[in-house]
Amino acid sequence: MTGGGPRLSRRSILFGSLTALAATGTASAWALDRFVIEHAEVTGVSQLEASSAPSTGTAFADPQIAITTWTSGQGDDLVTGYIADVTTAEASQIRAAFAEDTFGENIIEEPSVIADRVGATLAINGDYYGFRSEGIVIRNGIAFRDKGARDGLALHSDGRLEVYDETATNAQALLNDGVWQTWSFGPALIVDGQVQDGVDEVEVDTNVGNHSIQGEQPRTGIAMIEPNHYLLVVVDGRSEGYSRGVSMTEFAQLFADLGAQVAYNLDGGGSSTMVYHGDLVNDPLGKGKERGTSDIIWTTGS
Repeated sequence: MTGGGPRLSRRSILFGSLTALAATGTASAWALDRFVIEHAEVTGVSQLEASSAPSTGTAFADPQIAITTWTSGQGDDLVTGYIADVTTAEASQIRAAFAEDTFGENIIEEPSVIADRVGATLAINGDYYGFRSEGIVIRNGIAFRDKGARDGLALHSDGRLEVYDETATNAQALLNDGVWQTWSFGPALIVDGQVQDGVDEVEVDTNVGNHSIQGEQPRTGIAMIEPNHYLLVVVDGRSEGYSRGVSMTEFAQLFADLGAQVAYNLDGGGSSTMVYHGDLVNDPLGKGKERGTSDIIWTTGS
């Protein structure tokens, strides 16, 4: 939605429309239950992580973080984005966190609130795993969902980011291979240093409100320049005179220009958010406030 009128979140739109339709039949009631009502599957995730984490006794240097503002074009063609260049000592310093410290469907919280709870220096929104019921979800070395559906992204313990076919493997095999995180959204933008063909034609899935990601949109993505050297990027959009957003091809080219060897698209639109030292870096949809999402990617550092 563009212009000066109020903009409603995806959750608000879904709740209003599905509630109005719920009385019309079983299918509508199912949709309300599936896409709006919270379903907690694992609570107290941070405690689970603490009890599962191996004790290495090794102290690592803090990640190094540098944030720059990127712009392209001018006037109605102006695009504004924010690039966090992150260098870690080891892959486990790239962490993930769930809204309400809970894994499940339709559980959301503003990224800055999640970031504050876990003590993040830098955070971006993740893949909004809670809006779908499939995809492989491994976070901080723990498997939460094992339903392969699309091309996912894996962060290995040696610091590599790798695009992989979820349908050709499973969560346990990934854990056995040393995978620390997975994200399930897409598409893959860059593989082996090459921008992928057809990224502007990809449909993530057929969920209500998330069928298509084409066009000029706000974007969030993560990339690797080399193992343990990452880019976390947010591009604003749908904001006249400030940032029109970018196509998927433009987003891929931005990563290519930055030297990315692997790059992957995460949830975008009004969810695209970057938080640094507790402050909102970008301006989601030109409203100056965040929208709730189901997860973040975060790190500490300086």
